[in-house]
Amino acid sequence: MGIDYDETFSPVVKPATICVVLSIVVSKNWTIHQLNVKNAFLYRHLSETVYMHQPPGFRDRNHPDHVCLLKKSLYGLKQAPRAWYQRFASFLSTIGFVNSKTDHSLFIYTHGDDTSYILLYVDDIILTTSSHSLRDTIIAALQSEFSMTDLGPLNYFLGVSATRHSGGLFLHQSKYAEDIISCAKMVNCKSALTPVDTKSKLSATSGEKFDDPTLYRSLGGALQYLIFTRPDISYAVQQICLYMHDP
Repeated sequence: MGIDYDETFSPVVKPATICVVLSIVVSKNWTIHQLNVKNAFLYRHLSETVYMHQPPGFRDRNHPDHVCLLKKSLYGLKQAPRAWYQRFASFLSTIGFVNSKTDHSLFIYTHGDDTSYILLYVDDIILTTSSHSLRDTIIAALQSEFSMTDLGPLNYFLGVSATRHSGGLFLHQSKYAEDIISCAKMVNCKSALTPVDTKSKLSATSGEKFDDPTLYRSLGGALQYLIFTRPDISYAVQQICLYMHDP
């Protein structure tokens, strides 16, 4: 069965999937590395017909009104994320990985006693394997196909800092939370003992409209990722997201 998505959608790994895989890593004491693909969106040939204006500095003086027919995707092109995902998923299938049925950004490899999981979020990749030799083999295969950098043991992914220690894996989002507070211009605000005011001040019918809906939606989206390590703010974030359509 194929993946049902439109021409611009690219699946990204779900937070719950990341939690499950990290739990497996800790329980089995597997290695876990982070990889990064350089110029990920430039790898895929386009299946659609896409034209673009001639880029500044590269205009044809004899045909200034002509346009370019793209053969490969470019950054900023709405089809680029999907095209990259298809390119990456297609290659993984050739080296023995299969898609998870519940999360299309989780790729699973099993062969005898060897097991590996790959989590994909655009051009950021988490790779965990049951052995060092399997890890090296998979990384070598990926690097033979893509310009890819092994960033070493997992350290920072999707705003989550990870520190491996003898007792397991410590996850926190201190820097990510500070960035959200700074973006909201609330660095000097006083902290609260509880994550939500039980007497809600939000209403769909009263109060002034938020003067910057784009900022509101951006902060709301960012806070949803903060729930990854702060489930105690789930209710508060849910209340904020109720008004994303009309802050």
